[in-house]
Amino acid sequence: MKAKNLKYYPNGSNESFSFDHVHIKYDKQVPMHQQETWELAYIVTGSGIRIIGDIVENFSEGEVILIPPDVPHCWSFDANVYDKEGKIENICIFINPDFFENFKICFPEFGHLISEIQENPHALSFSGETLKNLQDLMKNMKLQNKMERLSSLLLILEKISSSKNLNIVGSRTEERKNEKKLHEIYMFILNNFHRNIELGEVSEVAGMPKSTFCLFFKKMTGKSFMTYLTNFRIESACQMLLKTKLSISEICVSSGFNDIPYFNRTFKKIKNVTPGEFRIRY
Repeated sequence: MKAKNLKYYPNGSNESFSFDHVHIKYDKQVPMHQQETWELAYIVTGSGIRIIGDIVENFSEGEVILIPPDVPHCWSFDANVYDKEGKIENICIFINPDFFENFKICFPEFGHLISEIQENPHALSFSGETLKNLQDLMKNMKLQNKMERLSSLLLILEKISSSKNLNIVGSRTEERKNEKKLHEIYMFILNNFHRNIELGEVSEVAGMPKSTFCLFFKKMTGKSFMTYLTNFRIESACQMLLKTKLSISEICVSSGFNDIPYFNRTFKKIKNVTPGEFRIRY
């Protein structure tokens, strides 16, 4: 199965910012892409695995992520986590970079506030009081007109620029060619981790001999491919333990392990608890 291609979405709008609210089936999300605008994304309902720049992580409902321009990203939603209509929901705000520059010219007293955001090269997640404020402001925007949304956006920017409750969840990689290659590998893992993956198969996706691929992947991620894949599968199993009612044997198979004793040993080695204990504890 071929990895999905990275899509690039230029800013085709003359609006300074736009608001997008979607309530759709879990598999209808935009694939791996990047755009010229800033993006603030709020996952209202759903969980799964996301890729932002050079980081692949699990995500849960409630998170709010700020993504700078030209950072590749996608959310892959779990088919078993949805609302009573069988759908996932998210809210996104797209901000034209010119908005920041024009705002600083019109309101120089707020230049430091905007610069705090502009100068950050990383994708960020929020927690604590900042997260709660952002969730409330973005939810309220669903019922607002454009003028009201502008007011809410300014409050959002103030909350972001002054926040100390944030974490880096993605960054650009320095080499564009290597970045594209790494994202092809990430997408291949995302689409195939539930089955047996041979090293030769993924090295073919990367267009490299096995030995070259192993060196490339270790250099780019700091981990061997098999270590990375095992950790990815365990993190996926954690999400299924927390978000679904599947049995441990079903989760074992769904996360790419065919041997339950091996799955239990590997899980305990990485998480320091058995799958059953993890489900009860968390």
